[in-house]
Amino acid sequence: MDYASSILGFLPGGRRSTGISQLLEKLETYLPPAQIERVREAYEFGAQRHKGQKRLSGEPYITHPVAVADILADLHLDADTLIAAILHDVIEDTPTAKAEIVSMFGEVVADLVDGVSKLDQIQFKNRAEAQAESFRKMLLAMVRDIRVIMVKLADRMHNMRTLGAMPPLKRRRIASETLEIYAPIAERLGLYAVKLELEDLGFVALYPYRYKVLERELKKARGNQKEFLKTISVAFKAALAKAGVTGSVEGREKHLYSIYSKMRAKGISLHEMVDVYGFRVIVDGIDTCYRALGVVHGIYKPMPGRFKDYIAIPRTNGYQSLHTTLFGPNGIPIEVQIRSEAMHRVAESGIAAHWKYKTGETSLGGIEQDRAREWLSSLVQIQEGGSSEEFLESVKVDLFPDKVYLFTPKGNILRLPTGATPVDFAYAIHTDVGNRCVAAKVDRRLVPLRTQLLNGQTVEIITAKGATPNPSWSSFLVTAKARAAVRQYLKNLKHGEAVELGRRMLGLALDELGQPLKKVPAAGLTALALEFGLRDAEELFEKIGLGERLAPLVARRLQPAAGGNGHGSHAGVPLMIAGTEGLVVTYARCCFPIPNDPIMAYLSAGRGVMIHRQNCGNLAEYRKQPEKWLSVAWEETGGRTFSSEIQLEISNRVGVLAAVAANVAGSGTNIDKLQLQERDTDSSAITMELQVHGRTHLAQIIKTIRRMPDVQRVVRTIASRNS
Repeated sequence: MDYASSILGFLPGGRRSTGISQLLEKLETYLPPAQIERVREAYEFGAQRHKGQKRLSGEPYITHPVAVADILADLHLDADTLIAAILHDVIEDTPTAKAEIVSMFGEVVADLVDGVSKLDQIQFKNRAEAQAESFRKMLLAMVRDIRVIMVKLADRMHNMRTLGAMPPLKRRRIASETLEIYAPIAERLGLYAVKLELEDLGFVALYPYRYKVLERELKKARGNQKEFLKTISVAFKAALAKAGVTGSVEGREKHLYSIYSKMRAKGISLHEMVDVYGFRVIVDGIDTCYRALGVVHGIYKPMPGRFKDYIAIPRTNGYQSLHTTLFGPNGIPIEVQIRSEAMHRVAESGIAAHWKYKTGETSLGGIEQDRAREWLSSLVQIQEGGSSEEFLESVKVDLFPDKVYLFTPKGNILRLPTGATPVDFAYAIHTDVGNRCVAAKVDRRLVPLRTQLLNGQTVEIITAKGATPNPSWSSFLVTAKARAAVRQYLKNLKHGEAVELGRRMLGLALDELGQPLKKVPAAGLTALALEFGLRDAEELFEKIGLGERLAPLVARRLQPAAGGNGHGSHAGVPLMIAGTEGLVVTYARCCFPIPNDPIMAYLSAGRGVMIHRQNCGNLAEYRKQPEKWLSVAWEETGGRTFSSEIQLEISNRVGVLAAVAANVAGSGTNIDKLQLQERDTDSSAITMELQVHGRTHLAQIIKTIRRMPDVQRVVRTIASRNS
């Protein structure tokens, strides 16, 4: 037996595809005859279009979409969703057009099918971009109609069940994608049954050996597991009955992938896992949940710090339960989940738990739907102004379930990922609040904006009119919405600055040729831009500012009659500059140039102008491309500060470093970074990164520090070549 065949038999949940008869029988339990007939017609249409097509397993292709519809029928989804499931591959894999589906089954079905279809017709630079763009299209279609993702998840589940027929490389790629994207989406939407099956199927396909080893070790560790579960279940049932609490008790063992993930995250062995065994107590209402909690705590002692109340504060997908971990028989830890019947339906089926069929229309209700809609609406903001790959990575950030629950000053609850900062919190309230954020209070105390927030804290955002996002925020933001908002702001800022810089650079190059920019006809600039494949003169200026077009060459193209022999010279009139660090004018961190330093500039494609000190050791790397050098000089800086670096040698005495820092602060500067480079018994070598206004300011700081008795030496960092 080959590996593909063996893995197919080994996949948990593996089963043969279902037929149309079984599907129609299920539909009879909840759909009216007219809608069942529509589903049957869709089957006949799909079977005819997929005629002659086979899956890798050798089965007729139509068995796959029917199996997808069968999975959705178990969730009692409506006829339109089931029809879309049966037809979900006809646009992609057959000559069928969307208009034909509209005419036969309606606009709603056609939009659902189109939302699930991939973008194979469009040519992309690589597979990663094509996959990311397909994912973006699917999620944005899901914003309009959440049933798109229901069909896609069912499609992925059936593909995972039959993954054994795939070549090993493709099998691992699909399994990895399932674990990274689709299982977290299922969890985000509260579809826990779907999430658990996708995880176990993905685990065994991606790591078959680890799966077998873990399963074998777990069987060894179980021993008399059935007796263990039975003993505790009986004890719980008896105690609940004695207390007059009506409810059911289920004993279970955690899924292998859940155990594996926790072992990897915490770096522990299987024997160190504290909650391999779990019990679920299902009662009739919220009040009874808390009564049942008291009952189970009366049987076994609770483990400190392991209680979570997801009823009072639901998870981001609407999930509600009480979680507690107890010291069971022989000290074996057991996890207990206590929930009402309504909560249990949501926990198992998520948004599908409230799907109601009413005369051909669908409606959703419940807290999990609100959470899903809240997340989906944020996808629209996340996708603005970025590549497909950036969108995919941003969504991945938001998919992982670890959350902190935070309060606004008015007591409203916001759920953010672990590690979120006050700036993430501000953007979660509203994009305008994030953009104007200048400070934050956590539990009534001012904190730095990069502070990581903790569960239960109250956060107050302080805003100011005219404030704008700080480029440095990108280094610590966690949520996709905040990152996307700052990225969009910087993109617009970068565009504006690049256009202005490019205009000045082209003007300087034209001045050297004896023709000011203002005398160049606008039509001439536009014609040249179009010749370069650009939209207009503004985009031409932007490309020059970003270093993607060289100003002297562009200037000569605008002077066809002028003489000249090459690239022209940059060394005529210097370009006056004091740009914005981190955007299109960047001050090199190898030599830390500051105002009044002799400087040169190098045009870096996509990054604009890189400013170096003239004695920087790294300049040798760029001397082979003289056409990319630009003569620059400092203009008025308007009180801006610039990064500079100094090196100190100080005596190892108590309080010396604090005294140095106090003297630096007294000189009107901030210390951005302080690093201990070397230390012996008598002295230490320290590097400080400071914010200064220019060479005069830096000289004053160095002079002040040199006067200190315990400072042996202080110098500005020598500009040397990076290793």
